[in-house]
Amino acid sequence: MTAHTRRFASWLASLACCSMATVALAAQPTHEYQLANGLKIIVREDHRAPVVVSQLWYKVGSSYEGPGHTGLSHALEHMMFKGSSKLGPGEASRVLRDLGADENAFTSDDYTAYYQVLAKDRLAVALEMEADRMATLALPPAEFTREIEVIKEERRLRTEDKPAQKAFELFKAAAYPSSGYRTPTIGWMVDLQRMTIDDLRAWYRTWYAPNNATLVVVGDVQPEEVKALAERFFGPIPQRPVPAAKRPVELAQPGERRLTLRVRTQLPSVLMAFNVPGAATATDPRSVSALRLLVALLDGGYSARMAARLERGAEVVTGASASYDAYNRGDSLFILSATPNTEKGKTVAAAEKALWGLLDELKRTAPSAEELERVRVQYIAGLVYDQDSITSQATAIGQLETAGLPWTLLDSEVQALGQVTPADIRQAAQTYFSRDRLTVAHVLPEADHE
Repeated sequence: MTAHTRRFASWLASLACCSMATVALAAQPTHEYQLANGLKIIVREDHRAPVVVSQLWYKVGSSYEGPGHTGLSHALEHMMFKGSSKLGPGEASRVLRDLGADENAFTSDDYTAYYQVLAKDRLAVALEMEADRMATLALPPAEFTREIEVIKEERRLRTEDKPAQKAFELFKAAAYPSSGYRTPTIGWMVDLQRMTIDDLRAWYRTWYAPNNATLVVVGDVQPEEVKALAERFFGPIPQRPVPAAKRPVELAQPGERRLTLRVRTQLPSVLMAFNVPGAATATDPRSVSALRLLVALLDGGYSARMAARLERGAEVVTGASASYDAYNRGDSLFILSATPNTEKGKTVAAAEKALWGLLDELKRTAPSAEELERVRVQYIAGLVYDQDSITSQATAIGQLETAGLPWTLLDSEVQALGQVTPADIRQAAQTYFSRDRLTVAHVLPEADHE
């Protein structure tokens, strides 16, 4: 190691320590309450601007749905805008728009959430309307008849007519042989075609209760005032029995699964996924932090191993990526993808072999302390940047709580990442990058033959 390299490594280490300390000190005051009916309330103060974000999270998503009933959570999200006891279809959105608010909703495997971003003195309006549709959603049959056609068209546009998305949907279904994460959030088309308004009414009655929800408010607010507003609007809603929801736990070593998917695409690609635990299911929390840093080591920018070795070095791929979601309600996937450099005569098989080369090297040899520190600094910087806005803070808190994880992870994850050693990286690679945890898909143009 040259003197210049040693000075650079020392600077990186100092920056990492500085970043961790800064993030720890920057943690915003956060307050937690619970109403008598079971509604959980988390208020995080951020007084930089007179704005507030209000998010209501329900513990229900596509991983809760069974065969023949997929798409219910997403369809109900659409119908939540179609009227309640106080307002008709679309009227709540018009009121909020007139107040200058931004509002929307989203559904995922583990949750359904509704949010408003608005001036702090108008928070009461958002909470009143949110409480009203929690308690007295209308679900008009005529509105459902129209909206289900919108959802079908959404599926056609976003999945059926997008070859890469369609291939990934099938790949994900194979990669999760046991858990509900195999279910697409929007639902399978056959289930959308046979869904009824009575199905949605039953889903609403089953899951949309105050004791199955978390209200997250972040912004220029006083916590006790938020609590009082929540008590005023949500307090009268009675709690109801909610089914026990088991975590989506995957088979530990389901065996290698391989798919060949032919779609309407010009460029072939390879997808690889390893069944791994998430923060909610891992027996060793440090392995989760190691997997997060492994993503950055492989796919953390220009100097990361995928770009440096496979794209610019061997020129075996024109693009590659890695991803891992640690904050699921259950087990997760460590996903790799690559597009072979066909101009150099490279195939998906060659790209797959190259990806395995990177993984095998990590299993044999731990990264250097300098490389790990560089990756860690970059990753932490990304976390700090991502959590700058009040919406990002609220979303992170809501995701954690709805996945059954404490929101305090948001303020402690930098410290946890700082404890990962090169040996931890190697151990994680050896433990999880095995063929009995692997799903592989070769995605090929329809006319091609391997």
